[in-house]
Amino acid sequence: MDDAVIEAELSSFKALANEKRLAVVHALRDGELCACELETVLDAPQSTVASHLRKLRDAGIVNTRKEGKWTYYRIADTASLQLLDLAAALGEDR
Repeated sequence: MDDAVIEAELSSFKALANEKRLAVVHALRDGELCACELETVLDAPQSTVASHLRKLRDAGIVNTRKEGKWTYYRIADTASLQLLDLAAALGEDR
């Protein structure tokens, strides 16, 4: 297997291997949210939320859209949602 493919997969798994980042992705399943809404979801300060969002964005799991002074986040593609569904199914089997 190509090392670049393995690195990309590892980046996705690392990004999702955190309770707060996983909560962000679950919150975004229903549609985009601004960073301020995600602060409420995570019950965390802006700096903490920004750090988690940066890691998710760098891993290609979320995309952003600017509107005025607000930044909105959304799931980048259906592959990220499929990965979550697979993880949930694996958890149910145990």
